[in-house]
Formats: sequence, C-alpha cells, structure tokens
Amino acid sequence: MAVYTHVSAEGISALLDGYDVGTLVSAKGIAEGVENSNYLIETTQDRFILTLYEKRVDAADLPFFLKLLDHLAERGQPVPPAIADRNGTQIQTVEGRPACLIAFLPGVSLGEPNAAQALATGAALGQLHQALVDFEDRRPNTLSLSGWRSLADQCGSALDDIAPGMRASVDEELAFLEAHWPNDLPQSAIHADLFPDNVLMLDDQVTGIIDFYFACTDIRAYDLAVTHAAWCFDDDGRGFDAERSSALISGYAQHAALAEAERAALPILARGAALRFLLTRAWDWLNTPPDALVTRKDPLAFLNRLEFYRGANADLFAA
Repeated sequence: MAVYTHVSAEGISALLDGYDVGTLVSAKGIAEGVENSNYLIETTQDRFILTLYEKRVDAADLPFFLKLLDHLAERGQPVPPAIADRNGTQIQTVEGRPACLIAFLPGVSLGEPNAAQALATGAALGQLHQALVDFEDRRPNTLSLSGWRSLADQCGSALDDIAPGMRASVDEELAFLEAHWPNDLPQSAIHADLFPDNVLMLDDQVTGIIDFYFACTDIRAYDLAVTHAAWCFDDDGRGFDAERSSALISGYAQHAALAEAERAALPILARGAALRFLLTRAWDWLNTPPDALVTRKDPLAFLNRLEFYRGANADLFAA
C-alpha cells in the first residue's frame, strides 16, 4: 500500500522548522505497513520517520506508547523514540492527523527469517521484557480474551464465508480458552505484535524493534506466544519450522527465564495468539472495501496455526 494521507514537501518542511533537526533534503512515502502513514525524511542532519496515525490508533493511547518507547530507549533497547520539538512536544498535528517525528533505525524487515535470526529475535524480546519490569504505566489489552469474543460476534456467520465451519471452530476455541486461560502468570507491558516486519535486522543482528501500537499490559509469556506464531511458520501457516521455534525460545530464555508455569501455559497462550490474529484478519477480510489502500491478510493462515497448536504440548516450546 501507499500512504493514506498525503503530506506535501512544503508541509513537512514547515513541520521541521519547529525542531532542531536540520532542514529538509528529501521525503518519501513508505509503502510498508498497514496501520499508519509513514514518510522517510532526510534532513541536513539525519534521517527520521514521520508517522501520521490513522483510524486504528487512538490518539488517547499515544502518550502510553511514547512513554513506553522513551523508557526502553533510556535502557538501551533498540527502539525508535519520538523526537520532541523545541517546546518539548512529541505529538504534533499534520493534515488533521496526530503525528510524530521518530528516530530512524537502520536495518531491514525479513521476508523469510532463518534460525539464527529467530534466536536473535527471541533474545531481543527477552531483553525487552527485562527492561519493562519497572515500567509502571498500564494499558488494557483490548484484543485479549473478551475482545476476541466481541470480534467473533461481530463477524458472526460471515466467518463461514471465509471457510466453511470457521464460525463453529472459533466458537469451540473461545469456549476452551475461556475455561482454561491462565490469569495468574507474570504480566508487564508487552509488544503484542512482534511479527518479522516489526523487527529490523542487519545480517543476524536485531537493529530495531518497531510499531508498538498494539503494546499493552498483559501476560509476558503471551507476548512470546505471539512471536512464536509469527516467526515459526510458513506464511500460509501450514509449514512449522522446528529449528526456528527452538532458536526463538532459546534466545528468549537467555535473558528472561521462563518459570515452569509459564512454559506449561505456552500451548494455550499460543492458541490464543493464533485466534487473535485469525479474528482480526477475518474482521478486515470481511469489512475492507475492495478499493481500500490496505491489502487484506488471509485469516486462514492463522486458522492453520490454530489447528497446529491444538495438537501441541509444552514439549513444542523446549529450547
């Protein structure tokens, strides 16, 4: 997709006048991403990302996200904090949208990660969680168990238009998770969306963790389960990569040891992670107009993951 909201070079230059970041050299819309409008900005001093927050990001949540990024950056984590203008303001208004000028991080997002890259990502997630132990701000996870029930009800019988029997499968899974979801595991702020396109890498090294716009307070091991579902399968969810799985868990455990109860809960947490992305993708699949800028993502890729996790036990998550 292209950006949702067009910003002229003159508009970007006027915005930069309020910062101590040099003057505009170039600006280019970034095609990657499905949530916001992003521009790669080059000035006489450095590179930056200008992000305009579109409908899916609630402006009221931005202070939480930005404080989280500042906290992580202060602790040496590879995250992109928002730049403050000369008045100390991070959140601006550009073309009627809330917007931030964000530090640029080097690296590329991977299409087909290997085991070494999964190891590095697991380690980066473990370090991230350790850095968030003393982060006290909280944001509820609106896409956790109660949110999945609401999404399923909103999709209704139309789920069967995506795949016959999907509604019954979702209802069965919701009933299972509502009966077995672990509510007594350690919590902290989590990323909640650590897919390969939200990790920047150079060779086998993580250079950036980006797009914290689903970050919330929830079970830490659930964040690992989301990352596992995102990193350890083929795109269509049919092929499971055991080597990547072992590497991801090993990397995580090097920096954030899993308690026995957390490891035992990972099969259930992974089922929840698969259902979460199945339902959000299904909602988008059913409600995105054909001419929209967003490219719909196939919910069946996470139905396949869900079916795989239904047959898994804790041995799957051994390092």
